[in-house]
Amino acid sequence: MSVLVFPRVSSLESAPMLEFPNPPRDAGLRSLSPQDSYVELTLIYKIRGYLDEARDAAKQRVYAYRLQANDDLQQAGAVLKLFTTDHFAEDTPFSTVQAKAFGILPRQKLDFIADHLTTKAKFDETAFAWEHIDRLAHQFKRNLRLILKTVDFAASRADDPLIEATHFLKNAFQAEMSLRQYSPETFPNRFLPENTKRYLEGLDAEGQKRFLCDRYEFLVYRLLRNGLEAGDIFCRDSVRFRSFSSDLIDDQTWQKKEDLIADTGMAILSRPIEAHLASLKQMLEDRITQVNQRIAEGSNEHFEIKRRGKQSRWTLIYPRGGESVNHTFFDTLSVVDIGDVLHFVNQRCQFMDAFEHVLGHYIKHSADDRVLTGCLIGWATNMGLSKMGEVSDIGYHTLASTSNDFICLQTLSLANDRVCNLIASLPIFRHYDIDGTIHSSSDGQKFETRIHTINARHSPKYFGLKKGIVSYTLVANHVPVNAKIIGANEHESHYVFDILKNNTTDIQPQVHSTDTHGTNEVNFAILHLFGYQFAPRYGDIYDKVSKSLYGFSHPSQYEDMLIKPIRKIKENLIISEWENIARIMVSLALKTTTQSIIVSKLSAYARKNKTRQALWEYDNIIKSLYLLDYIDSLPLRKNVQRALNRGENYHKLRRAVSYANFGKLRFKTEHEQQIWNECARLITNCIIYYNATILSQLLESKKKNGNEKDIVELLGVSPVAWRHINLHGRYEFSKGPQEIDMNAIIDKLSQLAVQQTLAG
Repeated sequence: MSVLVFPRVSSLESAPMLEFPNPPRDAGLRSLSPQDSYVELTLIYKIRGYLDEARDAAKQRVYAYRLQANDDLQQAGAVLKLFTTDHFAEDTPFSTVQAKAFGILPRQKLDFIADHLTTKAKFDETAFAWEHIDRLAHQFKRNLRLILKTVDFAASRADDPLIEATHFLKNAFQAEMSLRQYSPETFPNRFLPENTKRYLEGLDAEGQKRFLCDRYEFLVYRLLRNGLEAGDIFCRDSVRFRSFSSDLIDDQTWQKKEDLIADTGMAILSRPIEAHLASLKQMLEDRITQVNQRIAEGSNEHFEIKRRGKQSRWTLIYPRGGESVNHTFFDTLSVVDIGDVLHFVNQRCQFMDAFEHVLGHYIKHSADDRVLTGCLIGWATNMGLSKMGEVSDIGYHTLASTSNDFICLQTLSLANDRVCNLIASLPIFRHYDIDGTIHSSSDGQKFETRIHTINARHSPKYFGLKKGIVSYTLVANHVPVNAKIIGANEHESHYVFDILKNNTTDIQPQVHSTDTHGTNEVNFAILHLFGYQFAPRYGDIYDKVSKSLYGFSHPSQYEDMLIKPIRKIKENLIISEWENIARIMVSLALKTTTQSIIVSKLSAYARKNKTRQALWEYDNIIKSLYLLDYIDSLPLRKNVQRALNRGENYHKLRRAVSYANFGKLRFKTEHEQQIWNECARLITNCIIYYNATILSQLLESKKKNGNEKDIVELLGVSPVAWRHINLHGRYEFSKGPQEIDMNAIIDKLSQLAVQQTLAG
């Protein structure tokens, strides 16, 4: 007997863990609409939980059996010794020997040991797992049957056998019929995997075979879940789980594709694909030759080959160091309250005016800036309005009323954009460019949640046994220009284009970096087509190049090269699917759906269609060009590292702002988490503007004096600093803000040599 375990669909290996709080009872599920996608997510979450529980129970049973077998093996040895000693006379009946043997080890256990010794049989973990599923039948029927009756599942194939089985169960449940009332022959079985069929039969009390309809029902749920994650099963009324074609521009609109492409400004899509591929081919083949020549000549001084015996492995020298936070330059400044900083920024861009009443023109009065400041600080610091009411001179009810009336995601986004644009207008801003361009980065920052919200997920690396969320932020020239909350289980690469495309500030980066978590099979292609240069950092560049470098010729043509492609690009596949790729890109540009949903569907390993394969193939070209540049250029690697360091520095400032409750979030809903996220970004933007203003005015002063050394020193100071900002204590907003005299600050700093200031 061979071991069979529950089959894992390949999509589970690449898909992030989906976990949700326990779904509501039947009454709660009735209040959920399929459009919310929560019903489908509940199905995925519950099935995963049942499978994990069944697998664990099966492993425990196997472990217990093995322990028992080890104990019985010693007794079996004593039985064998009966035949090697002189305990019995030659004419002793065999029944006497048997009785003696069974006295040492019962017949059943002795048969069990004999089977293992003679057949090398293994314990059937799958059978044990199915037996545990039988015990869970009451639970999954209560939690999942209503989902099956509520959601209309569909597939790309009209005669999909799984959909046939789904309809059979749905009709039975809607008719309030027990599955045991149906003959086994009436159950659709075309979808059943061959290695699972034998587990759907068992023996009744009389030893007769019977069909296990509970297992059949659970198998349908399990395969539905697999299909949803793989994209083979979809729900027409869902946002996340609808068919991929539903996310794209409809056929009628696409008939005007030339006009649509022109409106999006994606010049590459306007060119004939054959000509575009020809230029990429020339570029890639030339770079492969050039990179290998420079390595052979020793021109690439930061490329090292390490040999161990007959094996060799190359590596790159990576840059170290970066711009530090809380530079000693700011130690010479007087401490200012965070409320005064917000007032200082508001005087210059009136970001407080962005907070209009949620009822719009129906309400004429505006918010009190002092109360609004208290709300923003209360949200941003993770303190909450209740605690802010205790440590300030404004009561909770006043704070809560103002927050409910004026603070929402739309007004916060507008306020953040005003401050970001104000920072971009400072003279020093473009001095933060990297290699003459705005080079941005995006990364996620983990925050543990004290309350289990719908989007809180486990991440043992960061939260241990707790749950948390991720604040995914786009940072350009030290400025957090966009951010969003995602689950700790979600792949950050699905949000790279989303966060770039939905950046509404004047700060528009040309180059964008992420760490390895920001890479997938489509981001190079998508960002390239939209005019961005994608420049990620790789932890193991040797391994990446060994698996991901492609060329336009057969690998045999590169045999004499050290850096060589592993496969030939499939040009014909890209050409044949180029119009479909263009349709996807235009759909992304026109925001017919959330970009992260399209990217996640395109990135799913379980999707096997020609368009997705063609996009991956095009991505391989752009990725290969970048990998060659990454190997050949130390300045490029320095720029990437510098951009990522700025993102990490922002995370430190962000963590310092959200200091209350030890940084653990106490918000009860996903919406509250988003409000906190945007408020914290607004506070950090104001701090960065305050610091950048000091550096800008001091820079202009030094330029008038012509002191180049002072200027160089100033340009190396990061505006990400908070030691001189008072975020704690008792807040007294009623007294009004303390005016910040910027001229006095600059005069004081100008009297000191910059070198002395920087040295502290």
